[in-house]
Amino acid sequence: MTHVRLRHPYLDHPAPIPFAHRGGAADGLENTAAAFRRAADAGYRYFETDVHATADGKLVAFHDSTLDRVTDAQGRIAELPWKRIREARVGGSEPPALFEDLLAEFPDARWNIDVKAESALHPLVNLIARAGLWDRVCVGSFSESRVARAQKLAGPRLATSYGVRGVVGLRLRSYAIPAALRVGAVAAQVPEIQAGIRVVDRRFVRTAHERGLQVHVWTVNEPERMESLLDLGVDGIMTDRIDILRAVLDQRGAWA
Repeated sequence: MTHVRLRHPYLDHPAPIPFAHRGGAADGLENTAAAFRRAADAGYRYFETDVHATADGKLVAFHDSTLDRVTDAQGRIAELPWKRIREARVGGSEPPALFEDLLAEFPDARWNIDVKAESALHPLVNLIARAGLWDRVCVGSFSESRVARAQKLAGPRLATSYGVRGVVGLRLRSYAIPAALRVGAVAAQVPEIQAGIRVVDRRFVRTAHERGLQVHVWTVNEPERMESLLDLGVDGIMTDRIDILRAVLDQRGAWA
């Protein structure tokens, strides 16, 4: 059976998509406005971030559930109001960012959003709908059921990626083993290797493409790995090292 490759406006990019993972986290200022400004200055237009909801319902671009690892403050984001969180400093210098503010500051950017907690799901979908961001966002999560709920809330206008269960199903399909897959995803966003098991190979990429799915791989920081993945035909790479990925794509004539 021949599959027609799906196209969503979010994926409207003429070459492999370079994603600035958390804005380019190599300098320790992950998910801050400063990190995303640096990525934008380097020519990036696809940003990856994570969202949590504060105690008063604000969406913060932040990876962890607590402030402890990357800021000079402590506490669970879900238990703190925004006025407290905004006083913290990532890497000792930069404030956390509200996702809504990032959307306004970078109106041409496209965002890959990992919904880290259930409490962030409804505020995120409501923000996307209110601002008409259907062409600018792709929503993912490790939780397949969470992404499925986002898709149910928003409908087919929302681009989504597979969660863990979908990726496992796709890997099984690549070995001709029957597996149920959620309908409506536009991408499989995967690690190259998980728990010592290779996820991304030519068979996996071919199976995804046959189902109309792009393959985006995270988090790739070494030029040799970038080259080998691009040779396999992956459609996007997420990196902390935005300088290295830019150089690799430039050398291949694949920076668009």
